[in-house]
Amino acid sequence: MAEGALFYSETSTLFAEIALPVPIAKLFTYRVPGVLAKHIKRGQRVIVPFGHKKILTGLVANLHNQPPQEYEAKLILELLDETEIIYDQQFKLYDWIAQYYMCTLGEVIQAALPSGLKLSSESMIQLRPGFSLQNSDFDFSEKERLLLNRLTGEVLSYSEAAKLLDARSIYHILKSLSSKEAIILFEEVKEKYKPKTEKRIRLHSAFTGKKAIEALFEKLASRPKQEAVVLHYLQHVPVFNDSKLNEQGLSKTSLLQHDISESSLTTLLKQRVLEEFEVIVPRFGFPDTHSTQPILLSEAQEVARNQILSAFKNKDVALLHGVTGSGKTEIYIDLTRKALAGGSQVLLLLPEIAITTQMVQRLKKMFGSEMGVYHSRFSDNERVEVWNGVLTGKFRFVVGVRSAVFLPFDNLGLILVDEEHDASYKQQEPAPRYHARDVAQVIAQQHHAKVVLGSATPSAESYYHATQGRYGYVQLTQRFGNAQLPAIVFADVAMERKSKTMKGEFTSTLIRSIANALEKKAQVILFQNRRGYSPLVQCEDCHWVPKCINCSVSLTYHQYRHALICHYCGYREDLPTQCPTCSSKRILTMGYGTEKLEEELKFHFPNTNIQRMDLDTTRSRTGYENIIEAFEKGETQILVGTQMVTKGLDFDSVSLVGVFDTDRMMHFPDFRSYERAFQLIMQVSGRAGRRQTTGTVVLQTANPKHELFSYVVTHNITGFLNDQLRDRQSHLYPPFTRLIEITLKHTDKKVVSTAATQLVNVLRSELPGIKIMGPGEPMVSKIRNEFLMLALLKIRRDQGKLPVVKQTILQATSHLQQAKEFRNVKVVFDVDPI
Repeated sequence: MAEGALFYSETSTLFAEIALPVPIAKLFTYRVPGVLAKHIKRGQRVIVPFGHKKILTGLVANLHNQPPQEYEAKLILELLDETEIIYDQQFKLYDWIAQYYMCTLGEVIQAALPSGLKLSSESMIQLRPGFSLQNSDFDFSEKERLLLNRLTGEVLSYSEAAKLLDARSIYHILKSLSSKEAIILFEEVKEKYKPKTEKRIRLHSAFTGKKAIEALFEKLASRPKQEAVVLHYLQHVPVFNDSKLNEQGLSKTSLLQHDISESSLTTLLKQRVLEEFEVIVPRFGFPDTHSTQPILLSEAQEVARNQILSAFKNKDVALLHGVTGSGKTEIYIDLTRKALAGGSQVLLLLPEIAITTQMVQRLKKMFGSEMGVYHSRFSDNERVEVWNGVLTGKFRFVVGVRSAVFLPFDNLGLILVDEEHDASYKQQEPAPRYHARDVAQVIAQQHHAKVVLGSATPSAESYYHATQGRYGYVQLTQRFGNAQLPAIVFADVAMERKSKTMKGEFTSTLIRSIANALEKKAQVILFQNRRGYSPLVQCEDCHWVPKCINCSVSLTYHQYRHALICHYCGYREDLPTQCPTCSSKRILTMGYGTEKLEEELKFHFPNTNIQRMDLDTTRSRTGYENIIEAFEKGETQILVGTQMVTKGLDFDSVSLVGVFDTDRMMHFPDFRSYERAFQLIMQVSGRAGRRQTTGTVVLQTANPKHELFSYVVTHNITGFLNDQLRDRQSHLYPPFTRLIEITLKHTDKKVVSTAATQLVNVLRSELPGIKIMGPGEPMVSKIRNEFLMLALLKIRRDQGKLPVVKQTILQATSHLQQAKEFRNVKVVFDVDPI
């Protein structure tokens, strides 16, 4: 910490408004120490005290000379950056997100900054000044004495002390020593980000000359292993040709990979023949060069590309509506190259990490080290490296998921939003509950950039804006390479159950189709939008169903863990061997998830390599890559998964796609359920027959004559969207209205119900022209021991009252929470919920 700051505490007149990552809707004023006054800038990180004990990382938002009136400003403890880590554009964006999505600036900053740019505090332990083990009146255990002796003249971290005492938890020991006034605990603030380093080896400068090396070899003639180390080094680092090469040296890891004796290397280092040093290396092993070969667009792709560029002359956003397999990625690459050549930055947003994995493999060949990748499966350090790479201009092209919208761009020219319809662009928990597609358009306005929204199944909102002329509208109706759209086949579950031809959860139609595909050495993708083995476990005699103790939902059975798990809070319990209500041992699993389908497939096709792709199998960082790579190489014949398998994946040999449980998807109680079901079916269908062979899609349903399927069979996406828009207009749903969902939470059901009723009554009187639905219990009315109540506001677009409505909601909520009985009621706002 900057000790010199204390000498300026009384004389400094500079104050800083600091944005802290806390859910409080205000900036905090701190005094700037004199030693930092010349260096501090808006957009830098600082360490500040907060409350009595906390130390937080904040962002400098403003600088001025006005002390706060309500409290005495505390001193900034430390300045972390030499220059800003975010620009004015990011401050404006963060403010807009906070206002539009009804949250605080602190919550936006908490979501925006990668955790590696925030500071962690670790408990440190030291002897209390004046303490003497010999003179103490207390008795100490053996472990306490061991720790106290080690602390003499030394400070240890909690983890170091735990290692010394060979104990996982030492809290009870520290509590005992604190009560005996032997130690004090304090927090040492550490920056989480550490650059990646690599150990390298080089010749000592005394041996870089030709005569010196000859003398060295004479000396090593009787030591062949040491001589081999030096020879190997000179083969890879020819210092005779260029002595400067020795400065870069050779990676220690690569040196030891060639049967080099590590002990001989250690000896040469001790004798100062060789020396070891460290260099900072990038975490992304992308090639330094990139392909300059032109992208060969088909005639249809070229027409679409030109239409997008034409639309950009008078519109900022263009919707690229291209059927699955039409080659939208090639158009993205072509547009990206043009933007980069013009000196601009480019952001490509993808909705799912699974797509990122496959897409990155293609793009890194094109753009090399100029491209950065940003998503949550990367480590803290890797995300900080991309953040810093954008700041320094190293990464001018970034591929990322929704959080990439927060990166510190200063010259964006183009934003590409692939699969723009996808619900994973919307943040659900915690705040800010932003939609990356919509935020991207705000960023584009700030940078005077252009936006391409791409999808085979556009959202109803984007399609509406395009047909109304707000966006450019470009259609790509032809699959690349003249590949044909797949044939749709219905497997009637109701009829097959009646005729008893079902095999577990598989219709005979689907089983035959899988067998035919495997016989032709083709691959199969099966889609079931539910993970786990079985969504319901039930006693056959008394119909008892195991429920979560924290949430109002049944537990899902996961066979590979042999456990019942709540998908809302993570609560887990073992599968009972008998019913706890009637003691019956007839415990049945009801329904099915991806895990059960995988098990049945292994029974029906025992000699086939089958893999499952869902949240359970892709928790590790390389989980996606390993599954996708095995499928690409043909090592996996059948891939069964949740909606991860529907997203933009491109496999040459997939000829069959099977879709389960279509009826449940369609009849979910939500106004978007038809749209989501249609999108999922069309997207997963698009994985079939993407090359010369026409693919087949088998849909298992109890109602093959449902109106939605008529659009699926004919691939009539615009017809479906027009039908949906007519329905939404008559019932006042987006895009004809704006929605704000208000959720109230409390551990007492009566309290939350009363609070919700009072809040809605106030809003109805304050907002007479606004339609308010509720309050009522949601489908899942209790999560993590909190009861929930919902209200939904519909604001017509032609009313133009959105800012007024939000302000009224915030004021009414604040007034409600001032009442003693509702002080602990949590209120959550979700603007544009999906």
